[in-house]
Amino acid sequence: MNARTGYRGIFPILYSFFDDTGELDRDAMRRQVEGCIRGGAHGIAVMGLATEVGKLDVNERRRVIEWVGEDIAGRIPYAVTVGETSVNGQVNFLKAAKDAGADWAILQPPAVGGVPEAEMVRFLGKIADSTDLPLAIQNFPGVMANSLSNGGLKELNRQHGNVRLLKAEGPATYINQLNEDTDGAFEIFGGMGGIQLPNSLRAGCVGMIPAADLFDPQVKVYDLMCSGAPEDIAEAERLYRELLPLIVFMMSSIENFIVYGKQLLAKRLGLTNGAARQPTIRVSDFGLRIVSDWADRLGPLGEEI
Repeated sequence: MNARTGYRGIFPILYSFFDDTGELDRDAMRRQVEGCIRGGAHGIAVMGLATEVGKLDVNERRRVIEWVGEDIAGRIPYAVTVGETSVNGQVNFLKAAKDAGADWAILQPPAVGGVPEAEMVRFLGKIADSTDLPLAIQNFPGVMANSLSNGGLKELNRQHGNVRLLKAEGPATYINQLNEDTDGAFEIFGGMGGIQLPNSLRAGCVGMIPAADLFDPQVKVYDLMCSGAPEDIAEAERLYRELLPLIVFMMSSIENFIVYGKQLLAKRLGLTNGAARQPTIRVSDFGLRIVSDWADRLGPLGEEI
């Protein structure tokens, strides 16, 4: 078995904030990083769906990873998702991420239809061979255009020893089977906004990668679950039950959590520019009332709930 990376815990994935002219907002991005560190994040991730990566041009994507690396400054681990559609694109972006201070990276299989799994393993393997960074694969069967089977992931790990982590999106039952089928070769981070946080940890996850808007109570749940004491686990379950209605609301659709999750985070950071970049769904007054109620309940980021 490959050496473990030791990366674990709650890694909030950052949103992109824009100013009144539609440009990336440097100060807001810095405040987001500081809020995550103040809120107890075990690490920070960027370039996921919450980052609105599909609405950023290549120069903006580079700017975001550089800014975030500069602001983290090695204080906590830093992970960057790499989603370019070619080998050269992923290799070059991976190099830029490393230069910006990334400690590990999450590779997304490109959304190219009809590709046999063996070719996808070969594609990802070429990228893995280009770096000494620990790598994860983001796998979301049935949702992402391309996902690997459990056997394909095991083969990728066997051939390329730095592919040691997974961002595995799915129910806890999927996580558990994945862990068994790959003989525990991977350190698995769950996704889906932490909607199955306690059971995902029981299933074998070493952590979760939720969005940044409500990660801090998930840090508490994680820490309590890891203590193993019955009273701490009971408290973790209680906190999780209180949080679950908000997670369900956010995860009702991808655009919903991008739009309202960013609004929630903006309120918790004291920012006024929480709008998603166009095109996006319309923000309703009712939705904003839900967000405001939860912002009051959760409090400013980093303060006691």
